Amino acid sequence: MVESRRPAGRKAAGGKEGVALKVIRRPLAPDSQPAGASAVILDDVAKDIITQLQEDGRRSYSAIGRAVGLSEAAVRQRVRGLVDANVIQIVAVTDPLRLGFGLVAFVAVRVNGDIRQVADAIAAIDEIDYVVLAAGRFDIICEVVCEDNQHLLRLLNDQVRTIPGVAELETFISLGLHKQTYTWGTR
Repeated sequence: MVESRRPAGRKAAGGKEGVALKVIRRPLAPDSQPAGASAVILDDVAKDIITQLQEDGRRSYSAIGRAVGLSEAAVRQRVRGLVDANVIQIVAVTDPLRLGFGLVAFVAVRVNGDIRQVADAIAAIDEIDYVVLAAGRFDIICEVVCEDNQHLLRLLNDQVRTIPGVAELETFISLGLHKQTYTWGTR
C-alpha cells in the first residue's frame, strides 16, 4: 500500500486549502469496496462540493466556490482531485428510451462458479451499461439498453447465456423511467 497526499494548493478565502484529499493507493480489486474500506478520506469542503455537483452537475466552479467558500481555481483543483481519485464522475445521464432506444431491461443472473468472472464477461458486452454483484436469489443484476425485442433476444441468447457459469436469467422490461436521482449526499 502506498500513501500519498495531493498537493495542497493555495489558500482560498477563509484560509481553506485548495485540495485536502488523502489518497491511499491500494492494489486494484475487481469490485468496489464498501464505504468503511474507502481509500479516499474527504473533508467537509470536498463533501460540500460533491453535494453541489449532485444537485446540478453543470454548476459552475465559481458558483460552487461561492457556496463552499473557495476560489474558482481551488474548486477546479478539488474537482479534478475527486475525479482522479474515482470519487466522482461528471457525465450526462440520459433516458435511453427518449434517445430512440426501444427497450431498457434489467437482467438478473444466477451463477455457478466465480461470480466476478461472469460479471467481468457481462460487463464486456456493449449493450450492458450497469453491472452489480448482488446478495439474494440472484448473483448479478445488470441493465441493458437495446433497440427492440429482437435485439434483446439476440443479446440474451447469443451473448449472455453463452458465458460459462451463467445458470439462470430473469429479465425485467422497463416500461419507463419514473425516478432517477443522484442527490443522496455524502457521509
